[in-house]
Amino acid sequence: MLTKIQIRYCLDKIAEIFPNAHCELRHRNPFELVIAVALSAQCTDALVNKVTKNLFEKYTTPDDYLQVSLEELQNDIRSIGLYRNKAKNIQKLCRMLLDDFGGIVPNNREDLVKLPGVGRKTANVVMSVAYGVPAIAVDTHVERVSKRLGICRWKDSVLEVENTLMKKVPMDEWSATHHRLIFFGRYHCKAQNPQCPDCPLLDLCREGRKRMKGKQLK
Repeated sequence: MLTKIQIRYCLDKIAEIFPNAHCELRHRNPFELVIAVALSAQCTDALVNKVTKNLFEKYTTPDDYLQVSLEELQNDIRSIGLYRNKAKNIQKLCRMLLDDFGGIVPNNREDLVKLPGVGRKTANVVMSVAYGVPAIAVDTHVERVSKRLGICRWKDSVLEVENTLMKKVPMDEWSATHHRLIFFGRYHCKAQNPQCPDCPLLDLCREGRKRMKGKQLK
């Protein structure tokens, strides 16, 4: 496990590499963001953005999504994985927004996770990006980078990774760190082909050292 000083070094170095890391899901308001994040489960942001370009022109309010049949909405998002289940959740989410929240996306985790298709990760993204509430959303990239570097343990659950990061990262850096870790995992420390030879964190990274040692042995 990395020390506090080592973690600080890693965060600063990642910030240097990706100083402009941000949410890549295109949206114009909290409602569009919650729809986009719900669609992004097990799907790339690039594909979601391709679909929402037309989707967000056709549907602008929760009521709009309820004025069409489930089959029509499914067809609108057909190119996205799990589109049938996601379409159902979107309509249920919109119904709950109208019935329970006056059509406004909540700004707190307790209410956000009540929405169909919205888990803790989605709630954290919406709070952080849409409302500026400090939060760390642990997606596959954040989890992978945190475990490879040794900030967290391999056996840690997603919630344990989130709690560990919240303890080890200053609160005012939570949201920025979340985006930077995503960029680092998406564009540098990739799942299949991490750029270990060119990584400035190689000396501190237990996974990177192991991978490089394996290549040397070959």
